[in-house]
Amino acid sequence: MTDAPLNGRRPRPDFWLLAALAGLMVIGTMFIASATLVSESGLALPFWRQSWFKAIVYYCLGVGLGGLACLAPYHTLARWSYVAYWSMMVLLVAVLLVGAVRYGARRWIDLGPFQFQPSEFAKLTFILALAQFLGRPAEELQSPGLFLKALGMTFLPFVLILREPDLGSALVFFPTGLAMMFVAGVPGRFLWRLIGGLAVVMALLMVDVLYAPPKWQIKLEPYQRRRLLVYFGKSFVPPKATEAERQRALREYHDAAYNVEQALISVGSGGLTGKGWRQGKQNALGYLPRGVAHNDFIFSVIAEELGFVGSLAVIGLYAVVVFSGLNIAGQARDRLGKLLAVGVVALLFCHVFINLGMNIRLVPVTGIPLPLLSSGGTSVLCSLIAVGLLQNVHLLKHTY
Repeated sequence: MTDAPLNGRRPRPDFWLLAALAGLMVIGTMFIASATLVSESGLALPFWRQSWFKAIVYYCLGVGLGGLACLAPYHTLARWSYVAYWSMMVLLVAVLLVGAVRYGARRWIDLGPFQFQPSEFAKLTFILALAQFLGRPAEELQSPGLFLKALGMTFLPFVLILREPDLGSALVFFPTGLAMMFVAGVPGRFLWRLIGGLAVVMALLMVDVLYAPPKWQIKLEPYQRRRLLVYFGKSFVPPKATEAERQRALREYHDAAYNVEQALISVGSGGLTGKGWRQGKQNALGYLPRGVAHNDFIFSVIAEELGFVGSLAVIGLYAVVVFSGLNIAGQARDRLGKLLAVGVVALLFCHVFINLGMNIRLVPVTGIPLPLLSSGGTSVLCSLIAVGLLQNVHLLKHTY
């Protein structure tokens, strides 16, 4: 039997969600251009090699893939979720073995004309697989064994991505998984114990970073430790340092804090209505480093050029996406659809919260992209496919 609408009418997509996505893609194109066309080298490139044009290409490709994600019922996609999940785990292992190294991290598989980042697609396959796993009757979820299996499904990609290292992408798995487990009906005592355990681990990590002597410190990448020290305002100067060591430590602190300090200046200097498109001095003069202005710190460019009003508009568009997703989850026809929608919303919310937070120093810098605004092909494709899954759940809510 094929699914058919209960009221005989063809289901319609969520137009508010589509409008918010269109707005974000227009803003993304404009401000990737603003962030990259400030240098002579950027202007000298032919248009098809410029970042804003590549962003348009990825937007078009992502919209097409998101549309394809709506064609097959999400139950059909979920049947293949375990295959997709384990395939991504294999690719994450392959990244650790033969992945391309950029900026000191091994996160990409080089495919010649472009590079593929499996960690982004791993987030999608994780949501599909965990939704399929948790979509069983609620009474079965009372078993501690099932909870441990769900926890293992969350922990495995977390560890593999953390090894790349990519702390920002790894961190989103636990809040996304927790949200899905909570909605599925996993007993609260299991979830509270997990949250308590994670809180203890985080507290011990902070104590280690801030106070432990070098020989007792947990092994972290040097840049990760520096970012945490900068976030907490902890000096790099070691005890009993000589003047030369002190000066070197101060220079290292300044270098580590530079990006976030310039991002804060960019956000603050925008005022109420901003300086105008392509008129931001922080970006144009290179104070906000051009290597990150169109990626991790694209929000700082927007805040400087559109001001508080423009920043609020961007946050408003994300709010439309999130609340539309929650509405879709609330109206889903079954547990699987509800869990898929909740997983997508939690994933997008984590990305937005962490990225905006690091731009205004609410959270440490982690290098996580801002969905649909940061330059990055794999991130754009996965965000649009994820929204395609949301639309899939929405379109099937009136079927039987």
